[in-house]
Amino acid sequence: MLTKIERGHEDFDVVCPSEYIIERMLKKDLLLPINRDFGQTPDYTVNISPYIQGELDKISQPGKAANDYIVAYMWGTAGLLYNTRFVSEEEVESWECLWDPKYKGKILMKDSYRDAYGTAIIYAHAQELADSTVTVEQLMNNYSPEAIALAEEYLKAMKPNIAGWEADFGKEMMTKNKAWINFTWSGDAVWAIEEAELVGVDLDYYVPEEGSNIWFDGWVIPKYARNTKAAAYFINYLCQGDIALRNMDEIGYVSAVATPEILEAKIDDELEICSDLSYFFGSGAECVSVDPVQYPDIKVVERCAMIRDFGDQTELVLQMWSRVKGDNLNAGIVLLIFLVFGLLLVWLIYQRIKKYKQKQRSRRRRRKQWYKNK
Repeated sequence: MLTKIERGHEDFDVVCPSEYIIERMLKKDLLLPINRDFGQTPDYTVNISPYIQGELDKISQPGKAANDYIVAYMWGTAGLLYNTRFVSEEEVESWECLWDPKYKGKILMKDSYRDAYGTAIIYAHAQELADSTVTVEQLMNNYSPEAIALAEEYLKAMKPNIAGWEADFGKEMMTKNKAWINFTWSGDAVWAIEEAELVGVDLDYYVPEEGSNIWFDGWVIPKYARNTKAAAYFINYLCQGDIALRNMDEIGYVSAVATPEILEAKIDDELEICSDLSYFFGSGAECVSVDPVQYPDIKVVERCAMIRDFGDQTELVLQMWSRVKGDNLNAGIVLLIFLVFGLLLVWLIYQRIKKYKQKQRSRRRRRKQWYKNK
């Protein structure tokens, strides 16, 4: 999407990237401010949670306030979806479980270099986090060569446990008991938990105590858009409380809209939990029974942070990620591959020699026959 807009000047009315791409687009001057003058139509974009607006304001650029260019759409956390039959909650309270050899071949990781980087660098500094000498935000946004090398070391150490790097199939694998732990996003976790329940599989989701990534997707209007008024009206429409609620029910993710009707619709007294969601909904939401996967308690949010754009270091992190995923072959497998190719080469040479000899014999037979007839 970014390449199309940047190089091709594509005419998209509205797009919905994640926060780090929006930050990059702001840096590259690829966005138009969103005109919130809707005439007699109310400005529903004011329904966005002040908490999320504050988080997205962090990606503002000189002379460009982020909230003039972005209207938040969905948000959530990154954490561990786990099968309660094989994994306890105590075990997923730390990222350490991803490095535990007893789960070898039973772990799925998102094919996301940013999330993987953040997880590795957080776990590598677990003690410093416990001692409060460093923050999750500082760690995940440190792209120094030393930090990249450390993340690579930890990811390679984790890799023998990983059954696969997935973009979307992980949640389905979890519902079928084919994996026990899945590093995933909260919206996918909601879908998987509900689907698994229908087939008698008990899944749950936890954000490890060391901390994690909290992400935001948002609507923006690209620089080369022609129908900016329609784009603004479309964004405004999605920010209506009833529309946002229907949208959430359909896709499983959590809207950035924070209206009383959404809170009321999401309260489930059968959960018997008390979550402090005042950071999101404001006063009156200090103790509510809402799905903690969708709406994390303030204590969970406080141990999470947004991963910013890697900027000039993006290529170095991508190279590291390529080495991590590409170094999948141990010495034995490498030798086996060379052996197979060697045998194939010998077989091809043998076949060519065999055909050559057959041609030679055929020529000799024809020559003898010619002399005989002559």
